[in-house]
Formats: sequence, C-alpha cells, structure tokens
Amino acid sequence: MLFLIVSMLVMVSIGYFFTYLIPTKQKSISLILSSHKAFFIAQSGVEFAIRYASDNSWTTPSQLNNLNGITKSLGDGQFSLIYDSTTDRLTSRGIIQNISQRQITVSNLTQFVSKAGLIIDPDRPPPCQTTQTIGKQTVTVVNFYIKNLSSSNIILNAFQSNWVQNPPTRHIQRIYLSGILRYNGNYQNGSSPEPFNSLHTINSGETISVSIWFTMIVNNLRSMVVILYDNGGNNYNFNLDSEGDGFPGC
Repeated sequence: MLFLIVSMLVMVSIGYFFTYLIPTKQKSISLILSSHKAFFIAQSGVEFAIRYASDNSWTTPSQLNNLNGITKSLGDGQFSLIYDSTTDRLTSRGIIQNISQRQITVSNLTQFVSKAGLIIDPDRPPPCQTTQTIGKQTVTVVNFYIKNLSSSNIILNAFQSNWVQNPPTRHIQRIYLSGILRYNGNYQNGSSPEPFNSLHTINSGETISVSIWFTMIVNNLRSMVVILYDNGGNNYNFNLDSEGDGFPGC
C-alpha cells in the first residue's frame, strides 16, 4: 500500500511538472516568432527607404533627411526610420507592439540610393548561424540572402569582414555564393579585402544565398559585418548582427 501511495505521488508530481512546462514552452515560442517578425519588418523598412529615396532622387545626406521619422504599419507591427546625415547611417526599427523590437542599421546609405545596389533580402530568412563539417571537423557557418535592387547586373569579385568572438581566434575558410565555392583560403578578422577565386554575377532583381564557413567552431560570434566588392569599385556593407547579441539558429 505504501508503495502504491508513493507511486501515485510521483505520477502526480510528474503530471504537475509537465502541465507547468507546456504553457511556458508555448510562451517562449511565441516570443521567438515575434522577434523574427520584428526583424522582417525592419528589413522591409530598409528596402522601403532605399526604394523610396531612389524614386524621389534623394542621393545626398541633406535630401535623405526626409526619411527621418517615417513610420509605416506592416502586418501586425510597424517600422520606423531614423537617418543620421552626419554618419550617413540609416536605422530601421521593426516593432511588434508591447512584444518585440528589432533594428537593422545600414551604413553609407548614399551608396545604396545612388546605385540601388545590394540589400539583405527581406523576403528570405534573416542571417542565421549553423554548423557544417569539413572532413571530420565541425565548423561554424553563417548564412544570409542578398538581393540586387539595381536595374543592371552586379559582378562580385572580393570581400572583407570583421566580427566579435570569444577566444580562441577563428578565420573564414570558405565562402559560397548561390552554393558555388567562390573563396577557399584563410581570411583573418578585419584583414584587407580578399579576392574571390572567380567572379560571381548577380542579375538585376535576383536573390542569392551567401554562406560563410569558419575554421572550427566560433565561440559567441556576434556583431559581424561583411563587405562585398564588385568589379566597378563599389562596395556593399552588410551588418548581419546590428544589435550585437549573436545569430539565431538556422
């Protein structure tokens, strides 16, 4: 009898534990989804700002000041734009009211509106982090998507990058564009631009995937900036983690 009583108490305790966990898990999933929504809304704000400025022929910092304070509702949230003419920097803030907020910062905005170049595609998943294997070695991989907003093709020929991480130091080993290996080397954090093994053309309106493979696992990777160069001497900056709090999983 004593054994039955103890067994029933254990089963009741387990049942209570699971009834406590289920709503907590559901609540955490809701917060993650809201965070992703806020990020997509912020991305839409960037694309709106570039297209709106281009359509109005705003190409100088004084003209781009007109973007400051623009707020638009989108889905169940909204984005707001903040432009700093001193630093030529645009911040798009995606907001899910009273739930989540994400922001994306674009440096050198005048470069984008003057040639309507490359942006992170707001219609694709946001920059994320996963792992892959090279031989028997597990490595950190960062994935994101870029879109060509210009009316002409863009031919990429080099890259540059900087990031923040905990020791030990890691380097970039491979870069794939649209699944094609375009760099295979040993790029150090903050080094000078490194050429691709071969040119990569992005057609007007086309979206491509960018996959950056590190050497081994990167501890606490954050605040990563990737700069892509084309054969016309232009550069395109991508701040993949403007909040500096790391990447979500892919």
